[in-house]
Amino acid sequence: MEKHIFHIKGLHCTSCVLLTEQELKEQQGVIKVVPSLSTHKVEVTGNFDGEGREEVMRRLSAALEPHGYSLSEDKEDYSIVWRDFTFALPIAAIFIAFFVLLQKIGLINFVTMSQMSLSTVFVIGLIASVSSCMAVVGGLLFSLSASFAKSGEKIRPQMYFHLGRLLSFFILGGVIGILGASFKLTPLMSSILSIGIALILLILGINLLNVSENMRRLQPTFPKKFGLFVFRLKKYNYTLTPFLVGVATFFLPCGFTQSMQLYALSTGSFISGALVMLVFALGTFPVLSLVSFSALTIRKKSLSGVFFKTAGLIVIFFAIINLASSLAALGLINPLFMF
Repeated sequence: MEKHIFHIKGLHCTSCVLLTEQELKEQQGVIKVVPSLSTHKVEVTGNFDGEGREEVMRRLSAALEPHGYSLSEDKEDYSIVWRDFTFALPIAAIFIAFFVLLQKIGLINFVTMSQMSLSTVFVIGLIASVSSCMAVVGGLLFSLSASFAKSGEKIRPQMYFHLGRLLSFFILGGVIGILGASFKLTPLMSSILSIGIALILLILGINLLNVSENMRRLQPTFPKKFGLFVFRLKKYNYTLTPFLVGVATFFLPCGFTQSMQLYALSTGSFISGALVMLVFALGTFPVLSLVSFSALTIRKKSLSGVFFKTAGLIVIFFAIINLASSLAALGLINPLFMF
């Protein structure tokens, strides 16, 4: 038995940790894997049949590279690429101005006094689909597709996955909405819950900007066992496995998904909660479809830093809008944004 400790590059969230752990466990000779988000290191224990440390690192790193991670002997230097904001700020400003214009002329209504509209939820879904959290879902799709491709199945498993994901988000979103009704949320409780959602979105937006290494630790997550259950499902090459994996992604530790689940809870209605989660899933669908039917990986593009910072600024905008609206609904501040 040998134990190696490597630095791991590309970790952003708990979902990244789960993905790297499961991928490394499937490699030949590996018995135990202990990754750490706080130290950005991974401890690998196994029987490597005389392979040297460098050989082990290269082989394991090659298994992670399709998902955007890599192993190295050196610690990844954390640095803020401020020049990305030169392009991200004007792009985000144009996008936000466009949405405000649509709001003004009445084509959409993305914010009210204390609630987000479905158009806002859809945009958040689009952003979530290319965030570091949702990249893990893409990793699941790649692994799932590879498993079924061995038996000649290429299209149907992916269709089952997306069907399971959309249905589960609709049905389970409705269940969450019913739970909100059973709690009999008062206007005060609903406003407080809306403030919590806005704060989560604010944290997620700041993390997309990549300006604070410690901010990632503030993201709420499901217990690790939920994520492990999802990743283990993909090992079974059964007809319904892609559908079940799609259903199980509802429980992956993604901050965007959890913020929308809280919003569904605040609706207190099956239909409203179901629509919130369905529209969010539909927002993630275009990019996840490209991920599953091609090899789209935005994080590998040369302008990925600009892209993520632009997305982060837009998420922060929505967070501030909803936070201000919730505080105004409580009478704590005067309405700041009269859209």
